[in-house]
Amino acid sequence: MSILRVLGLSTCLGLATLVAQGAGEARAKPSPKSDASRLVVTPAADLKWTDLDPKGAPGVEIADLWGNHARGGFGALIKLPAGFTAPLHTHTSDYRVVIISGTYVQTPEGKPEFRLGPGSYFLQPGGSYRHVTSCDPASECVFFLQSGGKFDLELVDAPAQEEPTRKSGW
Repeated sequence: MSILRVLGLSTCLGLATLVAQGAGEARAKPSPKSDASRLVVTPAADLKWTDLDPKGAPGVEIADLWGNHARGGFGALIKLPAGFTAPLHTHTSDYRVVIISGTYVQTPEGKPEFRLGPGSYFLQPGGSYRHVTSCDPASECVFFLQSGGKFDLELVDAPAQEEPTRKSGW
């Protein structure tokens, strides 16, 4: 059996186990609300886009889907204008990201850039992971971002400077 088949089978079995565990938990804890009352539907035209940081990142917009990006534990859509670049920075929390449109470009410090198009996924570690984020100039970038923490961005000062880094909403 090829390694790809073994990995595929292992993945399927692992997912089936997680789904079965989740279903067991759902049966064990009856929901106080009916399933139909928990339905959330938001057409794209109804998304509430706001400026993420008009002074520090002009043109960058965010639409919270659940939770609140400023408080933590959220899922949101983010738009970067075509050609936008955020200089070298870090984030406090891990971010799970799915690219919806455009070409998202990230350059980890000291490593080559990677470019991701629609449907691509990556986990961006929080903490000391230093990187530059940009959007290819051909078109704006829209991506889904989920995190258990709040959204923040800490700029990394040039090595010659000894001032502390600046925290901002972007």
